[in-house]
Parts: sequence; C-alpha cells; structure tokens
Amino acid sequence: MLSWVVTLLIIALIAGVLGFGGLAGASIEIAKIIFFVAVVLFLVSAVVGLARGRTRV
Repeated sequence: MLSWVVTLLIIALIAGVLGFGGLAGASIEIAKIIFFVAVVLFLVSAVVGLARGRTRV
C-alpha cells in the first residue's frame, strides 16, 4: 500500500510541474487516503499482535 502512495505522490509531482493542477490534486488526495488506511491497518495489526502475545496459556 505504501508503494501506491509513493507512486501517486510521484505522479502528483510530475503533474504539478507540467501544469496539470487537477490531476495533481486528485493524486495527492488519493495518496493521503491510502496512507491513512495503511496507518490504521498497521495500528490494528500492532494492537492485535500485542493482545495475542500477552495471552499465552
């Protein structure tokens, strides 16, 4: 997922330099959404991993 973010940011930078403001803005917004989804999934995974690690019987 983070590779998608990097790809979209590169597309946004290139589009911004070439003057395609709409495409650059859209790419940035999509990259932000994917980044925050990745962060939330990481946090959920970390919490689940900690919860599982503590309940050894």
